[in-house]
Amino acid sequence: MEKEKIVFSWSSGKDSALCLHEVLESNKYEIISLLTTVSEEYDRIFMHGVRKTLLDSQAESLGIPLNKVFVSSSPSNDEYEAKMKETLLAYKEKGVGSVAFGDIFLEDLKEYRDKKLAIVDMKGLYPIWKRDSKELVKKFIDLGFKAIVTCVNSKVLDKSFVGRVIDDDFLNDLPENVDPCGENGEFHSFAFEGPIFKEKIKFKVGEIVLRDTFYFCDLLPE
Repeated sequence: MEKEKIVFSWSSGKDSALCLHEVLESNKYEIISLLTTVSEEYDRIFMHGVRKTLLDSQAESLGIPLNKVFVSSSPSNDEYEAKMKETLLAYKEKGVGSVAFGDIFLEDLKEYRDKKLAIVDMKGLYPIWKRDSKELVKKFIDLGFKAIVTCVNSKVLDKSFVGRVIDDDFLNDLPENVDPCGENGEFHSFAFEGPIFKEKIKFKVGEIVLRDTFYFCDLLPE
């Protein structure tokens, strides 16, 4: 049976990595491309703060083509939606009908995605939707994945959490009000090793800076 052609929304973090693992394991889909939003001004993944060169290294290790959609550092909804619509319409012409996302439980976000996809006659796939956050992050660790925290919201987590590898100690240290997967935006991560990667992504930990209310840990390519 011919596999369905899809695009995979790739954030570079642990949820994306685990979701991609689920998609690959299902053997139902042909992933035409990864799709990532990148800040034009900073040349980094939007929100996660990871350098574009490390994003490229991830895609190379995954062996999947990467499409970077460049937006301004603080894009308006109109700018973001216009660029995504243009990008998705181009995929539609190539026979792609769905986009996969690593969302877990944010209903309003899923509703927004589905609404925008419907405009271009596409649909969303949510392989890890409504799965328990604690079980998901435990599975991520048990499968041999590794990810480092690149950004934390200082309103809910202090500076000590950024730059840490996500492991049992990290999870045990999280306050009770913080989702173990950071699904509410408490933290973001960069996956650098695991079963979907052909080789480990090498980097050094750089300086930690506070921008607005977020601590960012710079990762330097080796």
